[in-house]
Amino acid sequence: MEIDKTTLNDLAIFTGEEDFSVFNKLNNAITTNGKEQLKKNLATPLPTTEAIIDVQQTIRLILKKETEWPKEISNGTIMVVQRFYEYSFDPLPKIVSSLTANSYKLLHGPDYSLIKYSIIHCFDFIKGMLAFTDKFLNENTPGPLKKLLETAAKTLATEQLLIVQNYHKSSELSIPQQLQLAQFLRYHFKQNMFTLIAIHAQLDAWYGMAMTVKKYQLVFPEFIESEQPLLEVKEMFHILLENPTPYDLEMNPKCNFLFLTGANMAGKSTFIKSVGTAVFLAHVGMGVPAKKMRLTLFDGMLSNINVIDNIAKGESYFYNEVQRIKATINKINDGRKWLILIDELFKGTNVQDAMKCSTAVIEGLLKIKNSLFILSTHLYEIGEALKVHPNISFNYFETSTENGKLSFNYQLRNGISNDRLGYLILEREGVVKMLENL
Repeated sequence: MEIDKTTLNDLAIFTGEEDFSVFNKLNNAITTNGKEQLKKNLATPLPTTEAIIDVQQTIRLILKKETEWPKEISNGTIMVVQRFYEYSFDPLPKIVSSLTANSYKLLHGPDYSLIKYSIIHCFDFIKGMLAFTDKFLNENTPGPLKKLLETAAKTLATEQLLIVQNYHKSSELSIPQQLQLAQFLRYHFKQNMFTLIAIHAQLDAWYGMAMTVKKYQLVFPEFIESEQPLLEVKEMFHILLENPTPYDLEMNPKCNFLFLTGANMAGKSTFIKSVGTAVFLAHVGMGVPAKKMRLTLFDGMLSNINVIDNIAKGESYFYNEVQRIKATINKINDGRKWLILIDELFKGTNVQDAMKCSTAVIEGLLKIKNSLFILSTHLYEIGEALKVHPNISFNYFETSTENGKLSFNYQLRNGISNDRLGYLILEREGVVKMLENL
């Protein structure tokens, strides 16, 4: 699925404040390398249903055999192994014997201590990778996991590493055995070791994804093969919310445009981001925050949520809104399946102008049948004229007031809302009284 940086930012997949990002929520990897690999995975949603299902099956397998997942490899182990190839110490003897090994220990004490410490972690790392191939590589292993483990098994299949298989701990090795293993790893196995580290990073990223699915009780979506777009979700919620309100949603070619209204703070933006985030997670092979989800593979997703002006270029907020819509139209007018998310279109101009511009854009987008659109707006007045189009549905988030107090239930209703609560919010927050007392 094609997705740009603007959409990733709009959905808070990666943000400067990591604690509030989807990535941070998903990051249950053990190692720093695993975390970085997970970030790469999220930055590149998968292009085919087959690739997505392969990752789903990999995560399912990890969850099923969680107690068997090798734990020998820690973040500290990875760091020491990497630094083993960066350290500058006196050359090891080309031919390691009892005499040369003990001489090296005697004459190069500090270097020997460093090497011995490094070999403990190298041994544990190799032992852990052997455990992965032993426990998880078989004819039923899901495709991407099988490919990685086959590469790991082939890389590990060298006579010099039999010593790791023959001993349980590195402490059981003699001094000559320690230096012999160090010499081989240092001078003959460097690239292979980094290949194994990269493989482990992906294994750890998948493990982190599996633990996220378990922790938040996410469900794996069902992908439907169809030439036309489809999205059905039951009790979907936003993964970043502590106490979310679930939503149901159904979109298909007969009704591919959702016109969303409601007052400020009613939940429109959260709903749009919930949909985008769930579809995004589905396309990276993750479970989604919902009770059930069915969808087609989308070729791309674009959002228009947090548009900003550009002072350096002298570009106004409205101008950038127009440019984003223009770029969106250029992208989606290609017959492929897109999910388009637009929140409060044309906020950067006056109401009359915004109504005219919004109507023109919506009526144009309604001609595109092979994509799904969700658009929120305060301009409820334009809704009546749009009801002549059979493929648009109207929903709103209701609000209520009692004794001047606002109440939001965040429930999605059928119809159009004409609620305007801006002044009431201004009054509730004491701003009106402050102004009166100036």
